[in-house]
Amino acid sequence: MTDPWWRTGPQDVHRIEDRVSSLYAERCHIDRDDNAIVLVNKARTVHVPAAWLAVLLVGPGSRITHPAVTLLADSGTAVCWVGEQGVRLYATGTSTARGSQLQLRQAWLVTRPKERVAVARRMYDMRFPGEETTGLTLQQLRGREGTRIRRLYAQHSRRTGVPWTKREYKPGDAFAAGDDVNRLLSAANSALYGICHAAITGLGASPALGFVHTGNALSFVLDIAGLYKAEFTIPLAFDLAAQGLTSERDARTALRDAVVQGRLLPRIVADIKRLLVPEGTAMPDDDFGGLWDEGDTVVSGGRNWSATDHLDVIPEPPENTERKEEEGPTAGESAP
Repeated sequence: MTDPWWRTGPQDVHRIEDRVSSLYAERCHIDRDDNAIVLVNKARTVHVPAAWLAVLLVGPGSRITHPAVTLLADSGTAVCWVGEQGVRLYATGTSTARGSQLQLRQAWLVTRPKERVAVARRMYDMRFPGEETTGLTLQQLRGREGTRIRRLYAQHSRRTGVPWTKREYKPGDAFAAGDDVNRLLSAANSALYGICHAAITGLGASPALGFVHTGNALSFVLDIAGLYKAEFTIPLAFDLAAQGLTSERDARTALRDAVVQGRLLPRIVADIKRLLVPEGTAMPDDDFGGLWDEGDTVVSGGRNWSATDHLDVIPEPPENTERKEEEGPTAGESAP
């Protein structure tokens, strides 16, 4: 087994919780200077140590060099190509995670009903603090969430004077259905999904392994985004509609400003860790390039296991015992 393609070892890569959660760059040239990423525009030049970044969000009007991407990949820094101010995720590069322990932890939780319900309950507790959810089933939690959301829509409708009937959404075309508030909600939620996707991939978690949502490649993205809709996108949509700002761009730029002012990206990182690895949970040490063995143990990779005590030595192939075909008569002899 060959070594991983990256050159730095796990001891050389800063832990995700010790890093700056994200850096957004737009309308600049991104290059490399030794172990730093250099951001250059007409006004100034900024050097940023690559190993201290969790996610580099590359916004519109930017160009990035091959050496810069190489350094970011080697440092375990995720690279996400996004819309303006981090709104909408278009593509991603590597993750900060060198191992798969967070994804394995996530998969372990999502495939065990008891643990999955516990994570879902923590999500509802985070979304609606102060409510007692102990002992509630998922069906009861969904019903309580629906009641809270309907009440929230009605409160913002009264606050802003914007009429509200019901939530309407057209899958595949987020800005096509419903009245102004519905369309603004859909546009803002779509942008919020991109932001959450960038944070999830930057941490090394799986966007597909959701706890409340399921069956979608972005199930966990929908789960995480749901934590912030009541605080960000719902009031924002009603405020914009009350001001007559009803375009998709209005929703995107307003959410952009709210995300920056509310420092949402660091919150997303912290909340994902709270959900998947709550305080007091022991995570196994990463064994990069290890080999899975029976009993959920891991043995070291990068070595030849053929002559160890753990595996039988493959025996030499047996000698050829096939019966030779009878030879025909030799020269000078006649057949009987």
